[in-house]
Amino acid sequence: MMEKIKMVLATRNGGKIRELQKLLDEELGACVELVSLEEAGISDDVEETGNTFVENALIKARHAAASGYIALADDSGLSVAALDGAPGVFSARYAGEHDDAANNRLLLHNMEGVTDRRAAFVSVLACVFPAGGEPILCEGRVQGEILTAPRGENGFGYDPLFFVPALGKTLAQASAEEKNSVSHRGAAVRAFAPLFAARMGIKI
Repeated sequence: MMEKIKMVLATRNGGKIRELQKLLDEELGACVELVSLEEAGISDDVEETGNTFVENALIKARHAAASGYIALADDSGLSVAALDGAPGVFSARYAGEHDDAANNRLLLHNMEGVTDRRAAFVSVLACVFPAGGEPILCEGRVQGEILTAPRGENGFGYDPLFFVPALGKTLAQASAEEKNSVSHRGAAVRAFAPLFAARMGIKI
């Protein structure tokens, strides 16, 4: 059995680490072990100054790759049609600090009286190699609608407000398997896995 490839995931969000580890295991046969920024010895946070998900994912991945590990970063967020794509790259700190409940309250406030509830979750994965070479970039998205009140206890972020017609429920009502089958992050990982496998010589 080959030794697992250790990869630092550029996040301090435990929910994101668990979700991405499960997705990578499904697509790459459990040959990648994600380590946190803390485990990689990275104590400082890089400022996300990009205007797009791609720019911010690359900023985070390049910062994490300085640890010497292959680095994977996910920059994702919610794009609401009636809010001109907001909260977008500011999704995690929409209400100021990184506070899911406050973000959801602000979104509901800004959507009061709005009939067009269309939205999309977007995820961009950036993989940067410490030895150099072209980074791997992949995008995934899922279409849905913003509800007027939260439903469900699973997931994190805006999951309780994001209704997916294909599932007939919110992402917070879905099981991990259901969520991963339709989610933006799941789609990004499914696009990423064969490219990463080819780069690393992994048979999947």
